[in-house]
Amino acid sequence: MKTFTATPSDIDKKWILIDAEGVVLGRLASIVAMRLRGKHKPSFTPHMDMGDNVIIVNADKIQLTGNKREKPNYWHTGHPGGIKSRTNAEILEGKHPERVVTQAVKRMLPGGPLSRQQMTNLRVYASADHPHEAQSPEVLDVKAMNKKNTRSA
Repeated sequence: MKTFTATPSDIDKKWILIDAEGVVLGRLASIVAMRLRGKHKPSFTPHMDMGDNVIIVNADKIQLTGNKREKPNYWHTGHPGGIKSRTNAEILEGKHPERVVTQAVKRMLPGGPLSRQQMTNLRVYASADHPHEAQSPEVLDVKAMNKKNTRSA
């Protein structure tokens, strides 16, 4: 028996829509990272971009457990003494709340050129509107997968 290795002609990409309202951030990010890599497919090949295109809506209504809402996110400006931070609550209430979800998914993927390419298949929107109706995405109900995936506000 030979080992199956996918070629670009074997790859079948689907469009998936996920509603993030009331879903726990880490659980959502791990499911989305798995879908972006394509690990849910039986024909998974580690060195190919086999994952689906994922659309996440209502990113501003995501839930965080424990004290993670007050946990700071750090970044460096590149200048001496240029370390900055902002809490998850400040980001979620700010201008771009979808960045919390994007960063969580990015950190669950392995680092490298392939992961950066797979991140281009992720679209995150703060509201319920998205411009991808023409792709007729399948709805993936993350809330129904496991009762621990949701938290009430």
